[in-house]
Amino acid sequence: MRYSFLFMKASGKQLGDITKLVEAGIIKPVVDKTFPFAQTNEALAYVEGGRAKGKVVVQVK
Repeated sequence: MRYSFLFMKASGKQLGDITKLVEAGIIKPVVDKTFPFAQTNEALAYVEGGRAKGKVVVQVK
């Protein structure tokens, strides 16, 4: 077994680059489930439960 740490820092340029890759279809994020903002607690419980098989999205609007 092998592991490594990945430390991230906020970078507008990197986010812009990632956006371009997603829009071009080079990166395809996997969305497991979407929750409305009112169900944020349920979304967090879902993630903590270890059942998510992709990103869990909380919709603000």
